[in-house]
Amino acid sequence: MLQEISIDSIELDPFATIGKDTMLITATSAKGWNAMTASWGGMGHLWNRDVMFIFVRKSRYTHSFLEEGSRFTCSFFPEEQKRALGYLGSHSGRDGDKVKASGLNAEALDDGGISFKEANLVFACTKIAESEMSPENFHLPEDIVRDVYRDGDWHTLYIGSIDKVYVQR
Repeated sequence: MLQEISIDSIELDPFATIGKDTMLITATSAKGWNAMTASWGGMGHLWNRDVMFIFVRKSRYTHSFLEEGSRFTCSFFPEEQKRALGYLGSHSGRDGDKVKASGLNAEALDDGGISFKEANLVFACTKIAESEMSPENFHLPEDIVRDVYRDGDWHTLYIGSIDKVYVQR
């Protein structure tokens, strides 16, 4: 069962937690919600708030939920859920109920966000900023543009104020 904790009590390595272990971004809007696996993002302190920042390509189904809504969660899972996260990262919610197919169990948080019974750490966020990445406003080295954006499918950067943090108890 997820229980709310103080953000000050968290001890984690964001480079490993986000970059290697991956996270599940779940965005909600009036039309529902969708989740996607991600390994790009971060956390820190900005504008006198604790924040998460995430990057989502415009082609991803979750992007439309982030554009239309103001809430998202970033959920982290134990190692035994790697296969489920892999499934969620390689299938689209446009094509069916990929969460059900992954074996994970969604649950509503008290603030209207969505998490999962299997998650061991969840950040519930309110979107406070967004910026479209493009060659005009980001000065990336040519090798990154060539390797990551060869098809022109740039990311949108979303910054969310962390409202609540939950852990599995």
